[in-house]
Amino acid sequence: MQYWLIKSEPDVWSLTQQEKAGVKGVIWDGVRNYQARNNLKKMKNGDLCFFYHSNIGKEIVGIVEVIKEAFLDPTDKKRMFVAVMIRFKQKLKNPIKLEDIKKNSSLSEIPLIKQSRLSVMPIDSKSWKILNKMSNI
Repeated sequence: MQYWLIKSEPDVWSLTQQEKAGVKGVIWDGVRNYQARNNLKKMKNGDLCFFYHSNIGKEIVGIVEVIKEAFLDPTDKKRMFVAVMIRFKQKLKNPIKLEDIKKNSSLSEIPLIKQSRLSVMPIDSKSWKILNKMSNI
């Protein structure tokens, strides 16, 4: 299993909306960055992703699961980008604020810090465990 972090602006698509989508999940589409696309292509069924609210809140608020691997993004007329299907797993008891992540020296190398504009990024298992501990899971 691999771990990821995906970003969404909560006024566009929030964790609450993701939860309401239920077990059937939703298509995670609209990604138009080549590095993020390549990360989507690497996702496998059962992989877990932190759900990060960007711009408003700037915090990890939940966990979602990949339920369908990469396929052509139906919103991409040029057919260059992919999407995956994800479903809600859980809401974090304590959201993890970006400022707290930045204060943790053990997390200084994660893409959220190093490549802050990337919308889909891998999270190594050590960092996954640290972040879960920070949220009191």
